[in-house]
Amino acid sequence: MPNPLEVEVNGDLERAFKNLKKKMAFEGIFKELKRRRYYEKPSAEKKRKREEAARRRLKKMRRFAAQSKGKKVLNVRSSRDNADSDK
Repeated sequence: MPNPLEVEVNGDLERAFKNLKKKMAFEGIFKELKRRRYYEKPSAEKKRKREEAARRRLKKMRRFAAQSKGKKVLNVRSSRDNADSDK
């Protein structure tokens, strides 16, 4: 069972609610709720997970390239994007 999210309420309930929503978003709870609203076919789930992994890989490559060169890398394209632009 996951750890419960705790937020301090120091008189300002709206700020506490805002902090709770931030923590929930960071933990991925909203994404999980949205995903579980409807049934997802196993093939669609595999495709989604593959695409998410590719996004994470690209993000990691951008960060690594920026750290190694000392400057920001804006456009890192996958081989699929390059193939589409050639047509």
